[in-house]
Amino acid sequence: MTRKPLIPYEEIGAEKLSDLIDRFYEKVAKHPDLYPIFPDDLTETARKQKQFQTQYLGGPNLYTEEHGHPMMKARHMPFPITPVRAEAWLSCMSEAMDEVGLEGPFREMYYKRLVMTAHHMVNRIGEDRP
Repeated sequence: MTRKPLIPYEEIGAEKLSDLIDRFYEKVAKHPDLYPIFPDDLTETARKQKQFQTQYLGGPNLYTEEHGHPMMKARHMPFPITPVRAEAWLSCMSEAMDEVGLEGPFREMYYKRLVMTAHHMVNRIGEDRP
């Protein structure tokens, strides 16, 4: 009998996803290109990111249930997201993935999706650093 493949959310699990996001925001808070566009207290930001990533990976629609349709591009328009910042965001996420032990095909698939998302969020081109 062939097993039904796990959805990505089931593969990573709620606990590891939560740990990933916590470690990610520890890095964001210290990154010189990122911390200026984030609030000093990242507690609520991390909570929303956990909701969004749960939904993004095929888990329960936690983000939509509380905040409505994600509309991620529109929600990020107030923040100056440059290509440098998108790459910094991805670097922080990659480091967090290393720390929680994400590896193999799942990590590759997830990171590729995040790369597409990060580049889609860019809303300032040709500006000086960041």
